[in-house]
Amino acid sequence: MNRFTIATATSYDDASAIVKSDRFALPILKAGGMDVVDHLKEGLWEPDALVDVLRAEGGAAAPIQEHREAGRSSIRLSALTTLDEIATSTLIQARCPALAQSAGSAATPQVRNVATAAGNLLQRPRCWYYRSKDFDCLKKGGDRCYAVQGLNRYHAIFGDGPCHIVHPSNLAPALMVAGGVAHLTGGDRDSIPIAKLYHTPDRGVRDEHNLKPGEVVTAITLNAAPNSGFYAIKEKQSFDWPLVMAAVALELDGTRIANARVCAGAVAPVPWMLPAVGQALRDVSIDDDAGLKAACARATQGAAPMSDNAYKLKLLPVAIRRAVLKAAGKEVE
Repeated sequence: MNRFTIATATSYDDASAIVKSDRFALPILKAGGMDVVDHLKEGLWEPDALVDVLRAEGGAAAPIQEHREAGRSSIRLSALTTLDEIATSTLIQARCPALAQSAGSAATPQVRNVATAAGNLLQRPRCWYYRSKDFDCLKKGGDRCYAVQGLNRYHAIFGDGPCHIVHPSNLAPALMVAGGVAHLTGGDRDSIPIAKLYHTPDRGVRDEHNLKPGEVVTAITLNAAPNSGFYAIKEKQSFDWPLVMAAVALELDGTRIANARVCAGAVAPVPWMLPAVGQALRDVSIDDDAGLKAACARATQGAAPMSDNAYKLKLLPVAIRRAVLKAAGKEVE
């Protein structure tokens, strides 16, 4: 590991200024540092400075707040809010259960106590070829995606490559269905919708997000989605990375689904919206299990599984149906 400087930012603007200055050749932002430490240990990053933003709000994240305007409710949380704070927030549990459930499903209690909201959104992919120093894969500047002819059990079933990672964020699908927005400093714009935060590998394989150099996420807002749910299927439900996950936000008219937004995770290089499933769910009763299964089966339209991950075609409709049931307040087996 190379030697590096620790630069403590006193504000988000300070962090942006350090990153954009010519003081360091490769400064890296650090909050909880979970993914940063992994990259340092594997030799994937060799920064000359770690810019610590944990004191950007005076040493403690701003409280999770609800705002009401013109009869509409929105929730604001700091970029430094931990996953545990999101999972256990009674406000988020009531106003956007999918977000609380997605945070509570991530990693382990120890990690959730440290990992931050912005860090979860911007973490790098967990592809074992990318993470291993033994493979000079496409994402690291090489000439191929080794998953194409290699071990691809955990890789994408949607997207056309050329890199076949799956997006690792638990929070992103829940924020997508709740109209989430990332608020920024350090550039010429003050926000970007979560739906536009990421790009597919064909638009740039070396990174996954659309932030400009020097832009720093300061906060996240989302619309209230009281009838929302999240479900992840893992090999070990206690702490594994999801094989598939789904977030759903419903508008209900009694037991009838009047409108639905559906987003899948762990199946594509970006959080994968499924408008065909949302459309199919309209006018289906939450008590009509056959109708729910038929609508959720549309989730696999357009999928192109690889040699070892066709099992995701069976899991994804199950995860979506269970997220729908949770969004409707139903018991999930």
